[in-house]
Amino acid sequence: MTDKEERIPLLHNEGNAATDGIFRVSGGASAESRVLKIARPPTLPPEAGSRAATSAWQTSSAPDHFNYWRREVEAYESGFADAAFADAGIRPPRLLSVDTRDDGCIELWLEDVAGPSGFDLSPERLGRFGYELGAGQTRWVGRVPPPAELPWLSRRWLAQYLHNGPGANVRIDDAAWDAPAATVWSVETRRALRSLWESRFRVLAAAEAFPRTLCHLDVWPANLIEDAAGASVLIDWAFVGEGSVGEDPANLIIDSVTDGLMDIALLPAVADAVTTSYIKGLADGGWRGSADEARAAIAVCAVAKYSWLGAQAIVTAVRGAAGRSGYNQDDSAAETLARLTPLADLLAQWAETVAR
Repeated sequence: MTDKEERIPLLHNEGNAATDGIFRVSGGASAESRVLKIARPPTLPPEAGSRAATSAWQTSSAPDHFNYWRREVEAYESGFADAAFADAGIRPPRLLSVDTRDDGCIELWLEDVAGPSGFDLSPERLGRFGYELGAGQTRWVGRVPPPAELPWLSRRWLAQYLHNGPGANVRIDDAAWDAPAATVWSVETRRALRSLWESRFRVLAAAEAFPRTLCHLDVWPANLIEDAAGASVLIDWAFVGEGSVGEDPANLIIDSVTDGLMDIALLPAVADAVTTSYIKGLADGGWRGSADEARAAIAVCAVAKYSWLGAQAIVTAVRGAAGRSGYNQDDSAAETLARLTPLADLLAQWAETVAR
């Protein structure tokens, strides 16, 4: 790093062992600002005691692992990310260079896209992205490249996430669901989320039964930017692979509010805009499934991925956990539980889709 080069850390999941930092870099040999994302190999473990060393987001050298450390590098270097949804108007940041360091880490240098993030976009604009996503995924239905062709694409990402991700370590007893701290949520919502938690792997099977397509698998407002031309730029391709129709818009809807970075009062408008537009995008792209099937896919995929969220929020609040949470937006677990009430109600409502 030269004396004139400045690196500003960017907000990201610091618990992910596959990432050694993300920075906005200005100055130095380049006149333009750019983004540096550092991929860390499993042979270089995170610093002891760090969030990455203790979190559920451990990495792997296995190409089909849900958190394979080189997947994003492969997606950019191969041009796959550029082509994936280009016909629908979705693009990744421009790749500037890929450099391998002496310690084995890979530096991914990317265009610093100027424009508002998804958190600053209206529900209607998020709906337009949902339309583009539906149109882009239609051509991949039943046509995701097999492992022999692209071994680094993720396979059964959702199943691996549920077995190894942040929900895998949730421990909740029966009494917690009705503890005084949990009653900020209605009896009906708690009952539905408890049933969802107890049947989470059956719900996973229901989600995986929908038609398979190419998914980004980390679609949330933090990974969406509208560039100066008004185009949708999708960043962070570290999970890209095979998934279900409806899986990406489901995540966009739910994860728009989970961390407190978007006003949760916007959740109904976001859910409606993204769902309606995604279904229209699928249809306009030539998908032969019904609107009812697509709507059900969104609901089922949402509750499958976040089947653990209600249990985790309740048990954490019941234990009286203090401190900041959710990308430092809440001061306590009790505050998080109260803030998430509309989301808990939506997940409970959608869980009924699986129960029927």
